[in-house]
Amino acid sequence: MRDYKQDVVELLASKIDQLDKAEIGELIEVPPNKEMGDYAFPCFKLAKVFKKAPNMIAEDIAQLLEKNETIEKVMPAGGYVNFFVNKASMAESVISEVLSKGDCYGNSDYGKGKTVIVEFSSPNIAKPFHIGHIRSTVIGNSIYKLYKAMGYDAVTINHLGDYGTQFGKLIVAIKRWGDLEVIQQNPIQELLKIYIRFHDEAENEPALEDEARAWFKKLEGKDAEAVQLWQWIRDVSLQEFNRVYGMLGISFDSYAGESFYSDKMDKVVNIMEEKGLLKKSEGADIIDLEEYSMPPAIIRKSDGSTLYITRDIAAAVYRKEHYDFYKNIYVVASQQNLHFKQWIKVLELMGCGWAGDCVHVPFGLVSLEEGTLATRKGRVVFLEDVLSKAVEKTMEIIREKNPDIDNVEEVARQVGIGAVIFQELYNNRIKDYVFSFDKTLSFEGETGPYVQYTHARACSVLRKAGAYDSSAVDFSVLTGEDEFSVIKELERLPGAIEDACAKNEPHIVSRYVMDLAKAFNKFYHNNQIIIDDQKIKNSRLALVDATRQTIKNSLALLGVQSPDRM
Repeated sequence: MRDYKQDVVELLASKIDQLDKAEIGELIEVPPNKEMGDYAFPCFKLAKVFKKAPNMIAEDIAQLLEKNETIEKVMPAGGYVNFFVNKASMAESVISEVLSKGDCYGNSDYGKGKTVIVEFSSPNIAKPFHIGHIRSTVIGNSIYKLYKAMGYDAVTINHLGDYGTQFGKLIVAIKRWGDLEVIQQNPIQELLKIYIRFHDEAENEPALEDEARAWFKKLEGKDAEAVQLWQWIRDVSLQEFNRVYGMLGISFDSYAGESFYSDKMDKVVNIMEEKGLLKKSEGADIIDLEEYSMPPAIIRKSDGSTLYITRDIAAAVYRKEHYDFYKNIYVVASQQNLHFKQWIKVLELMGCGWAGDCVHVPFGLVSLEEGTLATRKGRVVFLEDVLSKAVEKTMEIIREKNPDIDNVEEVARQVGIGAVIFQELYNNRIKDYVFSFDKTLSFEGETGPYVQYTHARACSVLRKAGAYDSSAVDFSVLTGEDEFSVIKELERLPGAIEDACAKNEPHIVSRYVMDLAKAFNKFYHNNQIIIDDQKIKNSRLALVDATRQTIKNSLALLGVQSPDRM
């Protein structure tokens, strides 16, 4: 696809010796409205060089520049030089690129040969996979897809919370109050029930906490009974989790959780000792981080057991050795900001030159209209229930609006689950937000169903029209205001992917596809597509097809499906 911004850069560089092409490219802007052109070059930086007012410089530059096959008009406006691209040329370049590349439109090989690890979701086994887990899960999945689209060798890791003192608590709870047959019938809910009971009982019987720590120590020491119970808890938990991942269409390359690194921690602790980093504090081994304005990192407790930070350090070292990553990304809530700063600093102090390639991608919290979540108090909403309810509600809406639709169950699944994912990814990830079913499932406004409906609408037009000839498109008829607005949006997808990937911000793509859907719906409402004039009809159908493809590709990057009928 032709790079029209680069065409503007080349044109300006041929007349301005005082700036190189890179400097010119950084200065070029997209004007706030279409009347001011497609690109604008501000002349303020040249005022000192030419010792003239910016508006006079803009007039001089505009007179020097000649229009060509890609730039049809150059005009000065205040301190800017505005450029208007040749609409037919852009229409041909963009639509031809979309239709020829199909599902690969927007992709690049920018990251070829580089491995990026994306760790996300990472729930604690034996605990509910609740609505709070959806953020890491869908943000991480989208970031993975963005890196894949940019040509990186992307690897997904689900770093399961399958180690730690809580498993000592669960083992105590199972041995005291558990019935394995009952738990097997409804694993997560039953394990949650006895986990809550443990905390209730421990308030009156503090010795339970000591008993739990002792069982975790046995687990670390590979005690047969402890390991058997732990493995059973892990297995039944994964069965439950995978059902939810299946609903979301998400899979992982690795489920190596905290337990995987239990035999790899001595190695990193030895490095810390060799570097003279460890100090004793009340019997525990710590690393003093006071000079970096952080509290100490506790590496090993007084009883010899390890902590999250030790396992995270061991995991990072293993991943570097095993994958030789270019980036090692962690999609984890902003509540863990300090934790990540601490262990990445420890890696630096250990002499790991690649510590800066470990990237924490934080996000805000989700809450329900009814209030916040608290596992220990039993106040949770299971993610599977949320997704099932979304599908149910969507099915009711579809049956009311379009009762004759085929495969209603499949469409309801695509739209209901897609709506939940889209809402998660529509705002900047760092923002907290309140989950609302009514807002999520609306077919109006800025929602997933609105974008999916736009895709279905484009599919419907193409079905009604029958075949069209993509090799006989007259691009000169696609230069009207409505058509060109759509074409300019289509052209933006590769840049939106690049920007979203660089910032680890899926909402850049969700906002982009919303803008595209709005532009297309305006074109659809203002222009007849299936008309007698075959030249116009054929050309507009090519635009519809390119829009359909680009919406599909954009939604796929978010992990959202694009139904053909709604």
